Amino acid sequence: MTRDISRLIRPSIANLVPYSSARDEYTGSAAVFLDANENPFNGPYNRYPDPHQAALKKKIGLLKNVDPRQLFIGNGSDEAIDILFRIFCTPGVDNVVSIDPTYGMYQVSADINNVALRKVSLTPSFGLDLTALISACDAQTKMLFICSPNNPTSNSFAAEEILALTGQLDVMVVVDEAYIDFSQRESLKNHVAEVPSLVVLQTFSKAWALAGIRLGIAIADPEVTRYMSMVKYPYNINMLTQQFALEALENKAQVQEWIALILEERGHLERKLNQFSFVEQVYPSDANFLLVKVGKPKKVYNFLVEKKIIVRDRSNIRLCDGSLRITVGTESENRVLTDALTHYQHDFIDSCGL
Repeated sequence: MTRDISRLIRPSIANLVPYSSARDEYTGSAAVFLDANENPFNGPYNRYPDPHQAALKKKIGLLKNVDPRQLFIGNGSDEAIDILFRIFCTPGVDNVVSIDPTYGMYQVSADINNVALRKVSLTPSFGLDLTALISACDAQTKMLFICSPNNPTSNSFAAEEILALTGQLDVMVVVDEAYIDFSQRESLKNHVAEVPSLVVLQTFSKAWALAGIRLGIAIADPEVTRYMSMVKYPYNINMLTQQFALEALENKAQVQEWIALILEERGHLERKLNQFSFVEQVYPSDANFLLVKVGKPKKVYNFLVEKKIIVRDRSNIRLCDGSLRITVGTESENRVLTDALTHYQHDFIDSCGL
């Protein structure tokens, strides 16, 4: 298990002198601020936001039961993913490993940063192939990405398996928990304190219904979050997002109600989909979406588009042949979907005697 992560840091990052903003050099209250070349009019939006997001980190720390020093706040989880590449991977030299299929931004960030990404297929039942993951890593492997619950397969992986990887590999293990609020499995965030090589990503886009404000977090060893803060743009989270998030985080009870409703609707939708003759399988889900294998997926997808219903065609992705990814909507939205699919079955299946 990696106890000292310093050797994994890119030398240029380890020696980086970060940009020092006006708000880094002075903190506290004052009557007149003449240090940041801000326009003196149109307060409070004329002022730069807190580059350290101190109030927001304190509140998220209480919500997640983690030390604020373990938090990095990003413009969505995608910013955290990109910054991790820049901290740990030397372009053209190092590599990262990820499961396959999984969230596409790991590949995009790897390509942008000129870092090789090695994909290790899940098992046919969407499980982790631990032996293959370990074999894919070498001396130049700096990170391993595991999305759990995984997108698009919608299943979670056992914490014991992931923690076993942190014990056997001298790499950063990044666990993307964007959908953890919909899963019965516990988050790995509470293991960060004992496993410095573990990074847990979470987002407020899903369960918290805040995709529009772009707010994601990384929970990691304070040394990791310190480097992440050094590399990020000074004011990466704007004032409006910070203010809105502080208010939205008061709505924990509402969020729990939303989660319960989505899980209830997920069950209803799964049962309804299984009644259609063209549906071959609805995979078990730990997320707020269902992966559904259907006959003639392109035809089903195009039919729904004509009905102004948009789902995600995943039929060409490894292990997801013939599958559509369907987000769980409201009761009325799900009814519109299933009514349309009823018409599809009648028009294209039953009428043809199939």
